[in-house]
Amino acid sequence: MADRTDQGGGSGRRAAGELESSVLAVLWAADSPLTATQVNERLPGELAYTTVVTIMSRLHDKGTLRRERAGRSYAYAPVRDEAAHTSRLMHSLLHHGSDREAVLARFVSDLSDEDEQLIQRLLLGGEGDAGGAAGQGR
Repeated sequence: MADRTDQGGGSGRRAAGELESSVLAVLWAADSPLTATQVNERLPGELAYTTVVTIMSRLHDKGTLRRERAGRSYAYAPVRDEAAHTSRLMHSLLHHGSDREAVLARFVSDLSDEDEQLIQRLLLGGEGDAGGAAGQGR
């Protein structure tokens, strides 16, 4: 049950962002849309069905998931793949920061040598197959 707790808050609950990430990871790994029951079965530990439904509904309301009728419930699938989703989050954080240059400078200074080389290759390569290169870990 320890994997379901919020280590920082001591409340015995995981943070909503952590739950959203876990649900998204399950959906990204799936070959087709999944119902809340199917997602709950694939999540580690025990989580109330209603909690999974709430998280999936919130992700749908945010535009992160699409849904389709599956009998009496819905089956959900991500709108974007993991790389596009993460990129969107990074752009949002950068856009809402007060000092864009400072944020980018700090981000770049904290990169590993491998990530720095990857970014240099992607920038030099222009708009080519950046997603494919990044997705393959080149």
